[in-house]
Amino acid sequence: MGKAYYVKFETPEDLVNPILEAVRVASTSGKVKKGTNEATKAIERGTSKLIVIAEDVEPPEVVAHLPILCEEQGAAFAFVPSKQELGKSLGIDITSAAAAILDAGDAQHIVDQVVSSIAKIKGGKTDQ
Repeated sequence: MGKAYYVKFETPEDLVNPILEAVRVASTSGKVKKGTNEATKAIERGTSKLIVIAEDVEPPEVVAHLPILCEEQGAAFAFVPSKQELGKSLGIDITSAAAAILDAGDAQHIVDQVVSSIAKIKGGKTDQ
């Protein structure tokens, strides 16, 4: 099965672990919002450092608005293959379709690296 229609670009495998690590570290040392609704609010308020969206969300309409909203608001965003892994990185026992890093805490250098890498993947467009 191909990627969901809302996945705007292919996240390289070597970038997935740093993204999940950034979420993991930021959730303990910074501030992270869990879930699609919280991520949406963070984008709209302009408080997100990085939005992380799972690629395996069913139905896809749940998160389909996030990449569009991120592009409109100039927010950095990235995709991870699994909502299960995203949930684990957030330190919760359930899946999470999306997350918003508001304060990276000790993960700031990882977030900066991810945002920079994503900008290059997207063709040099800067999101922040």
